[in-house]
Amino acid sequence: MTACHRISLGGRTVPLLDRARIYTCGITPYDVTHLGHAATFVWADTLARVLRAIEVEPVMCRNVTDVDEVLDVAAWRAGSEYDRFAAIQQFHFDGDMAALNVRAPEHEPRAHRYVDAVVRLAGALLTTGEAYARDGSVYFRGRHVVETSGLAVGDAAALAVEYGGRLDDPSKEDPFDVAVWQAAEADHPAWGSPWGPGRPGWHAECVAMSLSVFGVGVDFHAGGADLAFPHHAYHRAMAEAVTGVRPYARAWLHVGTVTVDGAKMAKSAGNLVCVEDLLAAAPAAVVRMMILDRPWALAWDYTPDLLDVAADRVDRLYAAAGRSGNGDVEGMLGLLVRDLDVTRAVDLAVTEGGASARLLAAVLGLA
Repeated sequence: MTACHRISLGGRTVPLLDRARIYTCGITPYDVTHLGHAATFVWADTLARVLRAIEVEPVMCRNVTDVDEVLDVAAWRAGSEYDRFAAIQQFHFDGDMAALNVRAPEHEPRAHRYVDAVVRLAGALLTTGEAYARDGSVYFRGRHVVETSGLAVGDAAALAVEYGGRLDDPSKEDPFDVAVWQAAEADHPAWGSPWGPGRPGWHAECVAMSLSVFGVGVDFHAGGADLAFPHHAYHRAMAEAVTGVRPYARAWLHVGTVTVDGAKMAKSAGNLVCVEDLLAAAPAAVVRMMILDRPWALAWDYTPDLLDVAADRVDRLYAAAGRSGNGDVEGMLGLLVRDLDVTRAVDLAVTEGGASARLLAAVLGLA
């Protein structure tokens, strides 16, 4: 029996008792699931499996952003209502996750069911003075989010625009303020509010879902590194402003971006590597090993030969698992709780074999 359980992520050591709250930024269900998405969810699933291995029960929440401008456009082009279109895409996503042996989360809130919670969030931020209402919208004051992000103003502006931020919105007091509640616009769904019809802002949706499910904070927040700013930065700031509890997250799992020929995977770039196609080419265990056999925060470039490298690693781990003896179970788990060091854990398990290799195969979702 140990005095306490602990795990480190990104330089932060998180002591734990018997449960851990993990919030994972889920998909906007408007298109196919690609390798960049899968990397985030496989790593979050692995974090949860490592926690179980050290006798900490993870409670997972993975949201669905089904109120979003990009989704509205995709649904309109398909001639479908936004919610029906999102539900169909979500069905395909769930199938991809199951095929990758990613466990279903305990909570899977959908943004359209949390509109009232966003309205209450907007009201709370108005009460604290962290937001203001104008022209039917409610804006969160965001200049300090940029100032504490470590980014140059120009870089922050470019990222905000890339992710749909409206820096030129004339209703704002500051370009870096963001909508908690966006006044109604044509071709988008709208709901009632004290400020008139409108819809939730992107960052506010995640805040409302996270706080509604978990309360004032989480132990771990997982998501792609490309979401660190603006999405996670504003999420953290809004949550801390409304609750007064800091930090909102005890540690962050910002999973490295997956690229192809150096370019980030995106439908607009035409370089998507779909999960469905990967699973047609290799077993799920091989795809998972390809994702996990590297530092979780490291950006990496996908090439088909990586599947061959991963297949060899899986074969060697399985062979080691077939050997007798215990191996170094404690040492292997020690590597995993120190920043999810999968590569060194696999190296050790392959060398030691036996129970350590069998346990590692299970913890990595390979068995």
